[in-house]
Amino acid sequence: MRARAVMVLGTSSHVGKSLLTAALCRIFARAGINVAPFKSQNMSLNSAATIEGLEIGRAQALQAEAACTPASVHMNPILLKPSGDMSSQVVVRGKIWGQISARDYHLRRVEELLPLVRESYEILAERHDLIVLEGAGSPAEINLKEHDIVNMRMAALADAPCILVGDIDRGGVFASLYGTFALLEPHEQARIAGFLINKFRGDVTLLEPGIRMIEERLGKPCLGVVPWLPELTLEEEDSLPLSERRDAGFPRDEASERMLRIAVIALPTFSNFTDFDALRAEPSVSLCFTRSAEHIAQADIIILPGSKQTVDDLCWMQAQGLAEAVVARARTGLIVGICGGLQMLGQRITDPAGIEHLGAMPALGLLPIHTIMQPSKITTLATGQLSVPSLFGQPMPAVVLAGYEIHIGETLYLAGAQPFAELTRRTANDEMQLSDGCIASDGCVFGTYLHGLFGEDAFRHAFLTAARAHYSLSPAARYESWKQRREESLNRLADVVADALDLPRLFALAGQTPIATDSVTDRERAV
Repeated sequence: MRARAVMVLGTSSHVGKSLLTAALCRIFARAGINVAPFKSQNMSLNSAATIEGLEIGRAQALQAEAACTPASVHMNPILLKPSGDMSSQVVVRGKIWGQISARDYHLRRVEELLPLVRESYEILAERHDLIVLEGAGSPAEINLKEHDIVNMRMAALADAPCILVGDIDRGGVFASLYGTFALLEPHEQARIAGFLINKFRGDVTLLEPGIRMIEERLGKPCLGVVPWLPELTLEEEDSLPLSERRDAGFPRDEASERMLRIAVIALPTFSNFTDFDALRAEPSVSLCFTRSAEHIAQADIIILPGSKQTVDDLCWMQAQGLAEAVVARARTGLIVGICGGLQMLGQRITDPAGIEHLGAMPALGLLPIHTIMQPSKITTLATGQLSVPSLFGQPMPAVVLAGYEIHIGETLYLAGAQPFAELTRRTANDEMQLSDGCIASDGCVFGTYLHGLFGEDAFRHAFLTAARAHYSLSPAARYESWKQRREESLNRLADVVADALDLPRLFALAGQTPIATDSVTDRERAV
């Protein structure tokens, strides 16, 4: 039997659709319902690898985690990865489909891809009892509605009642709800089952007169008021600008108990900034996303993160004086490269086919490697262990490494190169062993293709312990359990949203009856 569906729409971007979708997935999963998320089209530089060895938006991977089901490429069949020049790489069903302009995509390509979107949705709908769909931006973008395949057209295809979400934190929530609803066609308005106000702070009784008035004007009920939830440590909406996450710098403290200073370079096409959420959560770490040579000079560890356009970002670093600052800091500090950052740390990057940037480019010269860009993309889950017994000149325990690879390019080892790790790439049908990354002979510079590396508690704790010992800092007083904190955050999010919503009405909208109320179901344990 085809699954029932419910859809989360927003009055604009950043109203909290992604996390509310995750919350609904967890609420339904805890009620014993076989639920899955779906977003037909996502625009994000934050992505994840699935068990199929394919690429989807990071938010859908989080929603699958909340739903207690393995992430599948069918949960996000189209992923747009901006390239910074009014064009995007289009990833369809987890693989590169093309590089096209925004105009070409919206005016011509959307209709071409709609059958694949429909097919992915039907595959999910056959496997699950309920699909929670997420829209994108606003369903009332009248300049784009004709070719929109992620909002009202998708709602009609799934026959989904819709919850319209407004963000009160940014102001004007009643106007945004009313205006969005007014710009929909009558048959689209009929799909709106009610509205939800998100990110509320204060006394809800002061909001009630406005709620009653907007209910009368829309002819739709308020399904709940969700309070502001600080410090959730969960991925926000995918397109959240990195500028909103950048920090001022490091605290001035030279005591041996001070925080470890980590500078992550905020590249123009910075991808997968969620790689560093676990580090940011550590009480002994001061982590700064920065474009400042001064911060680089002050940092104990400099991290070059993933990049959508590696050579372009390397050129930008050179123009900004950041490349010179990193090389200078490498004489006495610790340097780490993740994915594109690994490629930047090598001797050169060659792109003979112009996949990202035609030609050859000298890199930072801190590791004996050479990267050649190739048309095919590696997208896979991976596990492994370090190739060396020490890091930053300090002994390392035999910890398990785990994460995922998403990259273009093959990195070749030059004379004297030492791999950072030995990995096993895993897909649903295959396994492959290979060497990954590179580490300098003194152990103070290393790079890896493994995204999510710091999400593993054992490695992250050993990494921070070695770094603190390298600088003769006191051992950290406490370490964070990131996996436990994420699970607690998902459950906290679900609890708060469940308390705020009219749950009987929500379950009725979704055509579902709760069959279990345990906080952790058998499927949660299995996943």
